Formats: sequence, structure tokens, C-alpha cells
Amino acid sequence: QLQLVESGGGLVQPGGSLRLSCAASGFTLDYYAIGWFRQAPGKEREGVSCISSSDDSTYYLDSVKGRFTISKGAAKNTVYLQMNNLKPEDTAVYYCAAHIGFRRCVLGRGDEYDYWGQGTQVTVSS
Repeated sequence: QLQLVESGGGLVQPGGSLRLSCAASGFTLDYYAIGWFRQAPGKEREGVSCISSSDDSTYYLDSVKGRFTISKGAAKNTVYLQMNNLKPEDTAVYYCAAHIGFRRCVLGRGDEYDYWGQGTQVTVSS
């Protein structure tokens, strides 16, 4: 059974950092593009960052460029999202998702993605 499990969320002050992890079980991530998405209360889900399976190219939402970094772990079944200089507007539930295939990743709302984790809450507040 294919599963994605997020961890690493929590409460942090503005300017702080968190590292989210997305662990895959039942498959390796070699042939899946992986995306991180978030949804705040009353807002639509949005793509934050993704990493491609074809060439490891990465993409970011404009508002997180320079602050967030997506990467793959050495074991090839984990993807990380390092979040620095967090702002209150980053507060949301963060989800990772997998899109089957050897491909470039896409952001947007994530409608193309096939598997989703349960989400982890990130709260940025003083």
C-alpha cells in the first residue's frame, strides 16, 4: 500500500525555521514527482514547492522563494521542505503529494497528484 506521511510541523515564532519531512512507504520516490502544498482556513489549497522525478528540477511559489528549500533524502524515500524566515502568512496545514511518472513537477492546486499525506500543521505566531 502506497503511503505518504508528513512530520515536522509545529508552532514557531516569526523568523523561525521548521523542516518538514515527507516519508514514503510502499514505494521509492524515483518515479514520482513530489509536491508540497498548503491550505489555510478559508483559502484554497496552493502549491508551495515541488521536485521533479525526471531531472530533480525544483519549483517554488513566489512568496516562498529564497526562504523554502525542497530536497530529497539520500535514502530516496523521503522529501524535505526546509522553511526559514517563517511568516504568519505561512500558517497552514502542509501536505505532501506524489504524482506518478518520470516527469517535471507542477504546482497549482495539486489536482494532478495521485497520492496525498494526511498533513501537518504549521503555525507561525508570536
